[in-house]
Formats: sequence, C-alpha cells, structure tokens
Amino acid sequence: MSGDYLIPANEVRMETKVANSLFVGAITPVFSVEEAKAFIARIKTEFPDATHHVPAYLIGYGASVIAHSSDDGEPSGTAGRPALSVLQGSGLGDVAVVVTRYFGGTKLGTGGLVRAYTEAVKLLVAEVPKARRVLLELYQIELPYSLYDRVQLLIEKLNGEVISREFLADVRLTIGLDQDKVDPFRHEILEYSSGQVSPQFIDTQEFIKPAKTTSLD
Repeated sequence: MSGDYLIPANEVRMETKVANSLFVGAITPVFSVEEAKAFIARIKTEFPDATHHVPAYLIGYGASVIAHSSDDGEPSGTAGRPALSVLQGSGLGDVAVVVTRYFGGTKLGTGGLVRAYTEAVKLLVAEVPKARRVLLELYQIELPYSLYDRVQLLIEKLNGEVISREFLADVRLTIGLDQDKVDPFRHEILEYSSGQVSPQFIDTQEFIKPAKTTSLD
C-alpha cells in the first residue's frame, strides 16, 4: 500500500437533475470492504423508494487497491463502470460513492446514462474536502526543557506530528515524521544537543492529516 495519498475528509452529498431524473450522489472515506458495504447499505435504507443505487469504491491506493462497482439494474456498463472510472482517475484512495437515481419518466438512453453517472461522481470528487493518508515513522526523544521550544518549532517546520508529551525530569516526546524528514530531524537534534539527544525509532504507522489543498494536483 502506498503511504501517501488523498482520501475524502468526510461524507458529502450532491444533487443533479437530468431530464427529470434526480441523481443524489454521496461520497465518503472507507478503509475496508466491510465499511464500503455498510455505507452502501445505509444509503439504500435512507432512500428506499429510489429506482437505483449505483455504488463504486476503491479500498487502498495504487497497486494494492480493491475496486468494485455495480450497475444496480441500469443497462450493463452505463452506471457502475463510469462511476468507478471517475474514481480511478481522481487520485483518491479509500473512497466509496453511491449515486441514487429517482427515475423522472424520461429515458436517458445508454449515452445519457453514462454521462449522467459520470458527471454525478465528477461533481462529488470536485467538491469533497480532501485529507491525506500518510505513512509516518514514529520516534521517541528525551530532551532537556531548555531545548523544548526549539524542538517544537523544528517539528512544525518539518510538518511532523507530536503524538504524545510527557513532562518528567526531562521532556519525553513521541513524534511522527514523513520518511524523507527523518534525516534532517536527526541532524538538527544532534546539533541542538551537541550530540547528547538522539531520536529512537519505535514503529511505522499510517495517519490521516488535513490536505494542504483541495486540489488533486
């Protein structure tokens, strides 16, 4: 699994109308097939009188992704596959969408359905706030109080995460760093402390962080 990719920050709903048919799109972050299925079931329960509930989801990102879609009664290839294609080109991982359709009495035809479901998911992808799923290396350091403020500023400069703080005889910090920030952090800490403080590796974990931008670029 890739350690750094965009995901939806939260659930978003959008509505569009095409030739009297109402399309209600929903997008949300999901981190397992079970979560995706639960989201789809919740949407179906919420709109029990709708004509179709077209789902698509991606679990993970890149080479290890699990992908799924369904036309849910629409003509084969006109709904689920277009929805999934938008997700696959979006730059998002760990994402599920359901496009709920209320038939308005006018048939859209094969091309019309493909366009309608494609546009519904494109709108969701464009509007949903983004977060970033990152793989961070966790380190623990113990430092004198005289270095605490300076180290705090260094962690902020390197976009690190302070996981925990303990104020004992010295300050004990557990921090998370992007892998490419570890060497600069270690170098600065050794310089600050004249070689007396050295970060100790603990583990590697995934974290969800706010994206700096809502763009997928």
